[in-house]
Amino acid sequence: MLKLKKPLVLLLLLIAAGFPARGDTLYQTNPQGKQVIVHRDAIVVKDDPSFILYKHFELKERRVAKIRLSRGATTYSIATSGPEERQQIVAKWKRFGFTATLVDQAGKSVRVFDLYLDFYPPGGRGSLLESVPARTTLPVLIEGGGADELDFEKLAQIEIQGEKLRVTLRDGKAVTARFLMPTNQPAEARFLGITDQYDPASENVFDFAIPLQQVKEVRFE
Repeated sequence: MLKLKKPLVLLLLLIAAGFPARGDTLYQTNPQGKQVIVHRDAIVVKDDPSFILYKHFELKERRVAKIRLSRGATTYSIATSGPEERQQIVAKWKRFGFTATLVDQAGKSVRVFDLYLDFYPPGGRGSLLESVPARTTLPVLIEGGGADELDFEKLAQIEIQGEKLRVTLRDGKAVTARFLMPTNQPAEARFLGITDQYDPASENVFDFAIPLQQVKEVRFE
Protein backbone atom coordinates (compact mmCIF):
# COMPACT_ATOMS: atom_id res chain seq x y z
CA MET A 1 0.00 0.00 0.00
CA LEU A 2 1.29 3.44 -0.91
CA LYS A 3 2.30 5.39 2.21
CA LEU A 4 1.52 9.10 1.87
CA LYS A 5 3.43 11.81 3.67
CA LYS A 6 1.53 13.69 6.39
CA PRO A 7 1.32 17.07 4.56
CA LEU A 8 -0.08 15.32 1.47
CA VAL A 9 -2.64 13.44 3.55
CA LEU A 10 -3.72 16.72 5.14
CA LEU A 11 -3.93 18.40 1.76
CA LEU A 12 -6.23 15.66 0.49
CA LEU A 13 -8.37 15.99 3.61
CA LEU A 14 -8.56 19.76 3.20
CA ILE A 15 -9.59 19.43 -0.43
CA ALA A 16 -12.20 16.81 0.45
CA ALA A 17 -13.55 19.08 3.17
CA GLY A 18 -13.57 22.09 0.87
CA PHE A 19 -10.88 23.90 2.88
CA PRO A 20 -11.14 26.74 2.89
CA ALA A 21 -14.47 27.41 1.20
CA ARG A 22 -13.77 31.05 0.37
CA GLY A 23 -11.21 33.74 0.96
CA ASP A 24 -8.95 36.39 -0.49
CA THR A 25 -7.00 35.51 -3.63
CA LEU A 26 -3.72 37.23 -4.52
CA TYR A 27 -2.70 37.65 -8.16
CA GLN A 28 0.57 38.69 -9.78
CA THR A 29 0.81 40.10 -13.27
CA ASN A 30 3.58 38.33 -15.19
CA PRO A 31 5.75 39.91 -17.94
CA GLN A 32 3.23 38.74 -20.54
CA GLY A 33 0.48 40.70 -18.78
CA LYS A 34 -1.33 37.59 -17.57
CA GLN A 35 -2.62 37.34 -14.00
CA VAL A 36 -1.15 34.39 -12.12
CA ILE A 37 -2.46 33.22 -8.74
CA VAL A 38 0.12 33.73 -5.99
CA HIS A 39 -2.04 32.49 -3.12
CA ARG A 40 -5.70 31.63 -2.84
CA ASP A 41 -7.83 31.14 0.28
CA ALA A 42 -5.84 33.70 2.26
CA ILE A 43 -6.83 36.55 4.58
CA VAL A 44 -5.21 39.85 3.65
CA VAL A 45 -4.76 42.00 6.75
CA LYS A 46 -2.81 44.91 5.28
CA ASP A 47 -2.44 46.29 1.77
CA ASP A 48 -0.47 49.45 1.07
CA PRO A 49 1.68 50.71 -1.82
CA SER A 50 4.86 49.06 -0.48
CA PHE A 51 3.71 45.64 0.72
CA ILE A 52 0.87 43.15 1.26
CA LEU A 53 0.49 41.28 4.54
CA TYR A 54 -1.65 38.15 4.60
CA LYS A 55 -2.36 35.02 6.65
CA HIS A 56 -2.87 31.45 5.50
CA PHE A 57 -2.89 27.92 6.86
CA GLU A 58 0.57 26.31 6.69
CA LEU A 59 -0.01 22.63 5.93
CA LYS A 60 3.45 21.35 6.77
CA GLU A 61 3.46 22.83 10.27
CA ARG A 62 -0.32 22.70 10.80
CA ARG A 63 -0.60 26.26 12.04
CA VAL A 64 -1.57 29.72 10.84
CA ALA A 65 1.30 31.65 9.26
CA LYS A 66 1.81 35.22 8.07
CA ILE A 67 3.50 36.30 4.84
CA ARG A 68 4.69 39.75 3.77
CA LEU A 69 4.91 40.40 0.03
CA SER A 70 7.01 43.36 -1.07
CA ARG A 71 5.38 45.09 -4.00
CA GLY A 72 8.50 46.65 -5.52
CA ALA A 73 8.09 46.67 -9.29
CA THR A 74 5.72 43.67 -9.17
CA THR A 75 2.05 44.26 -9.87
CA TYR A 76 -0.28 42.48 -7.45
CA SER A 77 -4.05 42.52 -7.22
CA ILE A 78 -6.40 41.07 -4.62
CA ALA A 79 -9.90 39.59 -4.85
CA THR A 80 -11.20 40.10 -1.32
CA SER A 81 -13.82 38.22 0.68
CA GLY A 82 -16.32 39.42 3.27
CA PRO A 83 -16.34 39.03 7.08
CA GLU A 84 -18.59 35.94 7.01
CA GLU A 85 -16.35 34.17 4.50
CA ARG A 86 -13.30 34.94 6.61
CA GLN A 87 -14.99 33.49 9.67
CA GLN A 88 -15.57 30.32 7.66
CA ILE A 89 -11.86 30.13 6.84
CA VAL A 90 -10.89 30.47 10.51
CA ALA A 91 -13.39 27.73 11.40
CA LYS A 92 -11.65 25.42 8.92
CA TRP A 93 -8.21 26.36 10.27
CA LYS A 94 -9.37 25.22 13.71
CA ARG A 95 -10.27 21.80 12.34
CA PHE A 96 -6.85 21.01 10.92
CA GLY A 97 -4.41 22.46 13.44
CA PHE A 98 -3.60 20.98 16.86
CA THR A 99 -6.29 21.53 19.49
CA ALA A 100 -5.60 21.31 23.22
CA THR A 101 -6.87 22.46 26.59
CA LEU A 102 -4.19 24.33 28.54
CA VAL A 103 -4.35 24.68 32.32
CA ASP A 104 -2.24 27.36 33.98
CA GLN A 105 -0.63 27.23 37.42
CA ALA A 106 -3.69 28.92 38.95
CA GLY A 107 -5.98 26.20 37.58
CA LYS A 108 -7.58 28.29 34.81
CA SER A 109 -8.17 26.34 31.61
CA VAL A 110 -8.70 27.44 28.00
CA ARG A 111 -9.27 25.53 24.78
CA VAL A 112 -6.78 26.57 22.09
CA PHE A 113 -6.77 25.78 18.37
CA ASP A 114 -3.81 25.67 15.96
CA LEU A 115 -1.45 25.35 18.91
CA TYR A 116 2.29 25.82 18.42
CA LEU A 117 5.46 26.84 20.27
CA ASP A 118 7.44 30.00 19.61
CA PHE A 119 10.32 31.76 21.35
CA TYR A 120 10.75 35.28 22.72
CA PRO A 121 13.26 37.20 24.81
CA PRO A 122 12.64 36.36 28.51
CA GLY A 123 10.20 38.35 30.58
CA GLY A 124 8.04 39.34 27.62
CA ARG A 125 10.45 41.99 26.44
CA GLY A 126 10.84 42.55 22.71
CA SER A 127 9.56 40.68 19.69
CA LEU A 128 9.94 36.99 18.92
CA LEU A 129 13.34 35.45 18.23
CA GLU A 130 13.21 35.04 14.45
CA SER A 131 16.44 33.03 14.52
CA VAL A 132 14.56 30.27 16.39
CA PRO A 133 11.70 28.98 14.23
CA ALA A 134 8.23 28.30 15.56
CA ARG A 135 7.32 24.63 15.77
CA THR A 136 4.63 22.06 16.49
CA THR A 137 7.10 19.79 18.25
CA LEU A 138 8.22 19.62 21.87
CA PRO A 139 12.03 19.64 22.25
CA VAL A 140 12.98 17.60 25.33
CA LEU A 141 15.85 15.91 27.11
CA ILE A 142 14.43 12.57 28.17
CA GLU A 143 15.40 11.25 31.61
CA GLY A 144 17.75 8.31 31.13
CA GLY A 145 17.83 8.96 27.40
CA GLY A 146 18.81 11.64 24.94
CA ALA A 147 17.42 14.71 23.23
CA ASP A 148 14.30 14.37 21.12
CA GLU A 149 11.65 16.42 19.32
CA LEU A 150 8.21 15.01 20.10
CA ASP A 151 5.65 15.84 17.42
CA PHE A 152 2.41 17.30 18.78
CA GLU A 153 0.61 14.68 16.70
CA LYS A 154 2.02 11.97 19.01
CA LEU A 155 1.18 13.73 22.28
CA ALA A 156 -1.81 13.09 24.53
CA GLN A 157 -0.80 15.10 27.60
CA ILE A 158 2.00 17.21 29.06
CA GLU A 159 2.17 17.68 32.85
CA ILE A 160 4.61 20.31 34.08
CA GLN A 161 6.06 20.42 37.59
CA GLY A 162 8.88 22.96 37.80
CA GLU A 163 11.57 21.88 35.38
CA LYS A 164 10.17 18.36 35.03
CA LEU A 165 7.77 17.29 32.31
CA ARG A 166 5.72 14.12 32.31
CA VAL A 167 4.76 13.52 28.69
CA THR A 168 2.10 10.94 27.86
CA LEU A 169 2.01 9.76 24.25
CA ARG A 170 -1.11 8.74 22.36
CA ASP A 171 0.08 5.13 22.38
CA GLY A 172 -0.08 5.16 26.20
CA LYS A 173 3.65 5.38 26.86
CA ALA A 174 4.90 8.07 29.24
CA VAL A 175 8.32 9.67 29.64
CA THR A 176 9.85 12.03 32.18
CA ALA A 177 11.88 14.81 30.62
CA ARG A 178 13.07 18.40 30.78
CA PHE A 179 12.25 21.04 28.21
CA LEU A 180 15.27 21.55 25.94
CA MET A 181 15.58 25.15 24.80
CA PRO A 182 16.58 25.05 21.10
CA THR A 183 18.90 28.07 21.39
CA ASN A 184 21.79 29.31 23.51
CA GLN A 185 20.27 32.80 23.55
CA PRO A 186 18.26 33.92 26.58
CA ALA A 187 14.75 32.89 25.57
CA GLU A 188 11.25 32.17 26.79
CA ALA A 189 9.13 29.42 25.21
CA ARG A 190 5.46 30.22 24.77
CA PHE A 191 2.43 28.26 23.65
CA LEU A 192 0.46 30.26 21.08
CA GLY A 193 -2.80 29.65 19.27
CA ILE A 194 -6.27 30.92 18.52
CA THR A 195 -9.46 30.81 20.59
CA ASP A 196 -13.15 31.13 19.78
CA GLN A 197 -12.74 34.91 20.13
CA TYR A 198 -10.07 35.17 17.41
CA ASP A 199 -10.59 38.09 15.02
CA PRO A 200 -9.96 37.10 11.36
CA ALA A 201 -8.97 40.69 10.58
CA SER A 202 -6.18 40.71 13.17
CA GLU A 203 -2.60 41.04 11.94
CA ASN A 204 -1.60 38.43 14.54
CA VAL A 205 -1.81 34.72 13.83
CA PHE A 206 -2.80 34.08 17.46
CA ASP A 207 -4.91 35.63 20.20
CA PHE A 208 -3.68 33.37 22.99
CA ALA A 209 -0.18 33.20 24.44
CA ILE A 210 1.23 31.78 27.64
CA PRO A 211 4.84 31.16 28.75
CA LEU A 212 5.67 27.49 29.16
CA GLN A 213 6.71 28.12 32.78
CA GLN A 214 3.16 29.27 33.61
CA VAL A 215 1.53 26.10 32.26
CA LYS A 216 0.53 23.23 34.53
CA GLU A 217 -1.00 20.87 31.99
CA VAL A 218 -1.68 20.52 28.25
CA ARG A 219 -4.34 18.02 27.14
CA PHE A 220 -4.36 17.36 23.40
CA GLU A 221 -7.51 16.32 21.56
